[in-house]
Amino acid sequence: MKRKLRYGMVGGSLDAFIGGVHRKAIALEETAELVAGCFSTNSEKNLKCGEFYNLSGDRIYSDYREMAEGEKNREDKIDFVSIVTPNSTHFEISKAFLEADIHVMCEKPLCFTVEEAKELSELAKDRNLFFGVMYTYSGYPMVKLAKQLVEDGEIGHILNVNAEYLQDWLIDQVGEDENTDTNLSIWRTDPKVSGISNCVGDIGTHIENTVAYITGLHPKKVLASLDYYGKELDLNANIIVEYENGVHGVYSSSQVCVGHLNGLVVRVFGTKGSIEWVQEDPNYLKVVRKGEPEQIYHRGTAYVGGRAAELNHIPAGHPEGLVFAIANHYRSFMGAICKKLEGSSISNKDLDFPSVLDGVEGVKFIHAAVGSSKEGNIWREL
Repeated sequence: MKRKLRYGMVGGSLDAFIGGVHRKAIALEETAELVAGCFSTNSEKNLKCGEFYNLSGDRIYSDYREMAEGEKNREDKIDFVSIVTPNSTHFEISKAFLEADIHVMCEKPLCFTVEEAKELSELAKDRNLFFGVMYTYSGYPMVKLAKQLVEDGEIGHILNVNAEYLQDWLIDQVGEDENTDTNLSIWRTDPKVSGISNCVGDIGTHIENTVAYITGLHPKKVLASLDYYGKELDLNANIIVEYENGVHGVYSSSQVCVGHLNGLVVRVFGTKGSIEWVQEDPNYLKVVRKGEPEQIYHRGTAYVGGRAAELNHIPAGHPEGLVFAIANHYRSFMGAICKKLEGSSISNKDLDFPSVLDGVEGVKFIHAAVGSSKEGNIWREL
């Protein structure tokens, strides 16, 4: 490419968490520049953010519809949009930019309903547009190494999966010290904004996607028990999963586990060994082969190859975290856009980012888990 990609953002004002993370991640790759945005429905916040990033006044839009329409007909229109708004807005915003023939990267979960998810998938396909959904954790190099080891048969045939994602940030929502004003992310407990699920939709779906990426296994049906503690949406969930090949897994997600901050852990057990990855210590991967002592693989070392090696930003021993993982997804996403603009062929490796199809699977998983729990903890097909 003879120029940098141009991108816009919807959501992500200066006081928002995830928007800033996305901007930092994109900046790490140095291949795209922010040129347009609608950062908040609050006009003052919106203008302040746009001016902070030195955007032209005519490209600080008052709403996403105006932005999609305004960018659509510009000779220098944005190449992609990053959508970092709450769940309830994902569908309409994504649809507007797809209809404007602009590539999309959207925060997860993709949308509220399976029907909406399928509509977005079909629209992206019909328009021949790239559509990424930001399931962050498959962007970590050691998750990519885990995927490679499974594909290479290093742990044999998969027998069982055990994964958890435990947090405690909503513990004040239950018990004697109940507090309904925890922090800015409390919108996740509001069904009008978050959808039919809080805990499963927010972090349980990350388990589903990370396991699917590593193992290639997708849930066929689930048996779930969700705990609400008197609230409208779930705060805790335990889910048994049956995959397409009959193998089973157990997923536990919670936002009320005192002492746990962002505890995503994935364990995959096979006939020849096992792997374990811990998100809070993401630069390492534990591998145990049957009858041998455990091995700890370190990111950035000479014995780590493949995609895990290609996506290193800094040398071994210097920890890489969340922003780097998101940057890795943007590297692939933006690289694919560049190749498309150049007319170059696009390989499967170029598409190594979570797609709209992964987003569809996530929405199916959420609905199956909620349905299973509400119907008396029965098996529910996706």
